Amino acid sequence: KVGLLHLFIKHTSAGLSINENADPDVRIDMESIFNHLIKEREPYYQHTLEGDDDMPAHAKSSIIGTSVTIPLTNGKLNLGTWQGIYLCEFRDYGGNRRIVATISGE
Repeated sequence: KVGLLHLFIKHTSAGLSINENADPDVRIDMESIFNHLIKEREPYYQHTLEGDDDMPAHAKSSIIGTSVTIPLTNGKLNLGTWQGIYLCEFRDYGGNRRIVATISGE
């Protein structure tokens, strides 16, 4: 009934985040912000064998992070009114992703 849910994504080019989930424009804006901050095909990238989007995806994943922890109250996720859990895919064609969910508590 009371505890924590910990989510961990087992990939280096995707991330997990909690953000506004009411307005779909937020997802579009977040993608635009990250693509502006971390561009593809920068001449200083060394890790380029897996495609133009791979090294930027690793950098974005490091910034966002690979896990989130959400409190459980009365057996339910205790997120804010507008909050949702984002699986942030940073590759153009990321494929299948695996997430480990661990619940601790009563």
